[in-house]
Amino acid sequence: MEDLVSTEWLAGELGKPDLLVFDTTKYLPNEPFDGKTKFAEAHIPGAGFYDIDEVADPDATLPHMIPSAARFEKLMAKLGVSNDSRIVFYDQKGLQSSARGWWLMRLFGHWNAAVLDGGLPKWVKEGRPVETGEAKAAKPGSYVADFIAGRVLGIGDVKRTLEKGDRLVLDARAAGRFKGTAPEPRPGLPSGHMPGAANIPFNELFAADGTMLPKAALAARFAAAGADGSRPLVTSCGTGVTACILTLGAVRAGLPEPAVYDGSWTEWASRPETAKATA
Repeated sequence: MEDLVSTEWLAGELGKPDLLVFDTTKYLPNEPFDGKTKFAEAHIPGAGFYDIDEVADPDATLPHMIPSAARFEKLMAKLGVSNDSRIVFYDQKGLQSSARGWWLMRLFGHWNAAVLDGGLPKWVKEGRPVETGEAKAAKPGSYVADFIAGRVLGIGDVKRTLEKGDRLVLDARAAGRFKGTAPEPRPGLPSGHMPGAANIPFNELFAADGTMLPKAALAARFAAAGADGSRPLVTSCGTGVTACILTLGAVRAGLPEPAVYDGSWTEWASRPETAKATA
């Protein structure tokens, strides 16, 4: 299965016993919506809800940090996921938080995962069917995780990589937030960026219809930011969600898969000892 699948492909595969579809929508603190509530209003038939705030470390002080392998196994089994499941993630805004679901599966060694290109908006625009109501209880799956540590970095790793310059950090936030000229959506958090990081706002990887750019165009956009394959990549954003879009885009562009800085700017900006740059 490709990492990015079309609405046409999903319509043809929907209902097959090994295929699971999940809405992975996460709204920002300054957005007046709730993913679960909107899911009940309309979702792809048979879909479940993959809550990235639940598929997370419950003891972390930062938003939706990765869970332990044991917690991930338990939650996946509860959602009906087994090791031989094919999984498609989508979200209500197009292609944003769905990439986080895709990345989490890869982090724990599950390769048969994909993102729906264009998400629910494209599905609905094409007149495809939707359901209402809460997700139906899933038949429990049997899941064993295979955690791949190199796919995620902590703040200590990022500090060292910025000192050495051995990897390029790509920030997925909007240009104004990266430059420090626009506020962060989280109250009290300064905007700006990590010194040495480059900026690729995640929406620059999309065509006008909200689908991801073709592979050649993706490669050109990454190269323009200095990501030409000569250095390993690290992706970052506000809280490790849209960073996964850059990771997906890099994979699609044929670049080595970047690691995700899970704490991202929320962690970096809140630490008094870290350097912050603007402009």
